[in-house]
Amino acid sequence: QVQLVESGGGLVQSGGSLRLSCAASGIAFRFSTMGWYRQAPGKERELAALVTSGGNTNYADSVKGRFTISRDNAKNTVYLQMNNLKPEDTAVYYCYCNVAAALGVRNVYWGQGTQVTVSS
Repeated sequence: QVQLVESGGGLVQSGGSLRLSCAASGIAFRFSTMGWYRQAPGKERELAALVTSGGNTNYADSVKGRFTISRDNAKNTVYLQMNNLKPEDTAVYYCYCNVAAALGVRNVYWGQGTQVTVSS
């Protein structure tokens, strides 16, 4: 059974920092692309950051220079360090996993989400 368990969300003032963690189980973590998506009220879910199994990263333009995604394959955990947070970063943040299955199929899994609220 695949599980993605997020932690680290909360309330922070504008300019502050938070670190999100996502602990994965039931998957071949080191071969997975991991990431963080976010969904603000009334908006669609959007990519914040991704890290591939090879360590390549991709960021939304809105978070570049402020957010850093990293992974620890020994702990099956992906992190999102968020600095200089802004009120527009307020959203539910979801852990994302994309992993190869048999016959060229890729499976996608989501965490339950963690709320990040940035006050002005």
